[in-house]
Amino acid sequence: MTLTNGAADTWIRRFHPAPAARVRLVCLPHAGGSASYWYPMSTAVVPDVDVLAVQYPGRQDRRHEPCVETIETLADLVTEALLPYRDLPVALFGHSMGAVVGFEVARRLEALGTPAAILFASGRRAPSRHRDEDVHLRGVDGLVAELRKLDGTNPRALQDPELLQMILPAVRADYRAVETYRYRPGPPLSCPIHALVGDDDEKATVEEARAWREHTVGGAELDVFPGGHFYLTQHQAAIVRLVTDRLLSPMASSTGQR
Repeated sequence: MTLTNGAADTWIRRFHPAPAARVRLVCLPHAGGSASYWYPMSTAVVPDVDVLAVQYPGRQDRRHEPCVETIETLADLVTEALLPYRDLPVALFGHSMGAVVGFEVARRLEALGTPAAILFASGRRAPSRHRDEDVHLRGVDGLVAELRKLDGTNPRALQDPELLQMILPAVRADYRAVETYRYRPGPPLSCPIHALVGDDDEKATVEEARAWREHTVGGAELDVFPGGHFYLTQHQAAIVRLVTDRLLSPMASSTGQR
């Protein structure tokens, strides 16, 4: 793994250098997730795509750092970390909470005059589709039950008290950030938004995912996969093909809403 110099070292993980890349794909984890979740994506994409995985504080090698408990602050810090990488087009892929962070990062990049190439919003309802949720207020048993239900965490970690003690603070902080997030109306993005969702995802219905089209004037697409919140695990190869084709052959992909 190679890292850049400066402040971005803390936030950005590049598992596979891609010196001939034509575009950068910045991958943003779900609540409780880490940069390593995107290692398979980095392994699978072609050398034309430089995959950068974001590492939030409070987990893995950053576990001793305080967690960030608001989406807005997280987006500010991620945007700052991405500033050195704007020599190539920057695409964003966020799953669940990462999709919200990606949306707010895209807003900030646009304000800086360097709009994202595209936002892939996975497993998350559109920002304008609010739900009242309180997972971050639950006790340990409630948090663990939520993680088990979503089936995105290694079951062995949920049965190990020491591992739980390490991961639950980040899980709680991330849930607090995303559950207290409130969409602030503003100009739509100019970049396309490509939403992806599982057809049995209790965190985002197909119609809630379709509503991402309201947040861009650059065209919107929606792909629905069989599965729940972590449908990505079962459909990795198809998602890699979709993302790669969309990034490298934009003229071959429809930019109209569907």
